[in-house]
Amino acid sequence: MARVLVTGAAGRLGTAVLAELAGRGVPVTALVAEDVGDAGELRADRVVVGDARDPVAVADALDGVDAVIHLAALASPEVAAPEVVFGTNTQATFVVLNEAGRAGVRRAVLASSLSVTGLPFARSTPRPQPAYLPLDTELPLCIEDPYALSKQVDEATAAMMHRRHGMTAVALRLPFLGDPDRLGGHAARLAGDPAGGAAEVWSYLDLRDAARACVLGLTASGVTGAPVLFVAAPDTLSATPTRELVATHLPDVPCRATFPERSVPIDLAPARRLLGFSARYPYPVAGGLISGDTRDDSSAKQPESGSARHADRTSYPQERTS
Repeated sequence: MARVLVTGAAGRLGTAVLAELAGRGVPVTALVAEDVGDAGELRADRVVVGDARDPVAVADALDGVDAVIHLAALASPEVAAPEVVFGTNTQATFVVLNEAGRAGVRRAVLASSLSVTGLPFARSTPRPQPAYLPLDTELPLCIEDPYALSKQVDEATAAMMHRRHGMTAVALRLPFLGDPDRLGGHAARLAGDPAGGAAEVWSYLDLRDAARACVLGLTASGVTGAPVLFVAAPDTLSATPTRELVATHLPDVPCRATFPERSVPIDLAPARRLLGFSARYPYPVAGGLISGDTRDDSSAKQPESGSARHADRTSYPQERTS
């Protein structure tokens, strides 16, 4: 990769992605909504201030770029009016990927979300439950909020851009993300209210792993089209065994697999197969720890040569990370 554009670069995941790319010696252009001062603070050698919905700003940011990681989005259905959340997210994704395709970029990764299932923000009574476990990309969606709908459209946009421009566009369905402190706080909440994690099947991912998954989406060989992939830690963020969690909080959901110990009820095999991705930073929940597949990424995929519910302060737009 000669240069990567990262949108939403000042956000929680964006800064982790910048650190991952810097560690690999990859030049980066950061697109941010507001001036963040010294570019060095972002670990990017070029910073463009602009709106991800603006084709002119995006075209400027794409100068010299041969791969894109698109993270910019409003972070939940609760941060703005429904039409603003939906419109902002879908327009930004369309503009970034379309301008990238026009500029000749042929590798892109975008942040989708486990929330595309419709389950985390559902408010109907009774609340919808997954049609089955483990979650996979064939699962019927139960969307009733604008954030989830925007992610569904984003995934469809990626598929369209593949057909339109020949771009490989990988959509990663991300769960709850955090550094160890944030994950610890969420684990404590789940310990007190395990039912509160059922809509996201108690899943999580360390930001360092999420950043690495994004970069692997650009570099893994043999990836074509517009694959949609769940990525998560192999274990849940609860000390309670998964079978007990499911039996107690999702008792009517059919299980198509067994879930030993604290294994997360999500099908992670496609991400391992296509990207060579397995989480390296499982959180040490009190009461037990499952070790993930810690193969080096290169054992499954070699880099290609050439081109590539919790809002917090980020660059516009924000990316919700579950």
